[in-house]
Amino acid sequence: MSSRDQIGYAVEGRVALITLNRPDKMNAFTRTMMAEIIAAMDEADADDRVRAVVFTGAGDRAFCAGADLTPEGGGHVFSDPDTVDDLSDERVRDGGGRLTLRLFNATKPLISACNGVAVGVGATMQLPMDMRLAADNARFGFVFARRGITPEAASSWFLPRLVGMQTALEWCMTGRLFDAQEALSRGLVRSIHPQAELLGSAMALAEEIAANTSAVSVAMTRAMLWRLSAAEHPMMAHRVDSRAIYRLSRSADAREGVASFLEKRAPDYPDTVTADMPDFYPWWDEPHYR
Repeated sequence: MSSRDQIGYAVEGRVALITLNRPDKMNAFTRTMMAEIIAAMDEADADDRVRAVVFTGAGDRAFCAGADLTPEGGGHVFSDPDTVDDLSDERVRDGGGRLTLRLFNATKPLISACNGVAVGVGATMQLPMDMRLAADNARFGFVFARRGITPEAASSWFLPRLVGMQTALEWCMTGRLFDAQEALSRGLVRSIHPQAELLGSAMALAEEIAANTSAVSVAMTRAMLWRLSAAEHPMMAHRVDSRAIYRLSRSADAREGVASFLEKRAPDYPDTVTADMPDFYPWWDEPHYR
């Protein structure tokens, strides 16, 4: 496991494991942790061996108990501690939002193994992950209104898309804690597992993706589902679908996908995310897709 101050990073086979590693502080979030996770994501996205990324917390009490607002935690994690009068200033961007936007732009599937309490940014940082698995002792809370602040980490965009507006409003307006079963019934998590089985289940799901799919296909699928489901008209999706099918159907991965199916063998996809993404990716940078 790579040595960092507040997270662990290890590559196990084709899966990267990022562990929030402040167990004595219930893995509370700091500006240092934010920077280390972003750097780890840069490393994972640049490493073609890595086909999926799993996140968990150290210990069995907490995934992340929210922001560490103490001096030991580095002070204010939501923005630069200096006084800022101009709200357009870059320094007022909250740290959770910087992290979730980086996760949103990932090219690898992201899976959360929520091993305990996840409140505040501990909950919101999981929203841009593609699948969330929870331990049976997990508890969640979007507690901002009980602290006199508002939801952060772009959660006002992510949360309603995952659980619907009514549930998002209820959870954020009450600020109450809720258990893993409620999270499952409302669609926040995929499945609930005994604590001892949680990480293994998340790693197995990541390995299933790695063993059976094209890295380029998954990266494109991830970007398309997250971005195009929020488009104002299905024509936006049709434009990207059409270009993606045209380009990828002529790729080495598509040839291998058909050959392995016909030959009844496991696929060995040659294309990589770092070298073989379609020439129009990222399409959202083109003016007519904005």
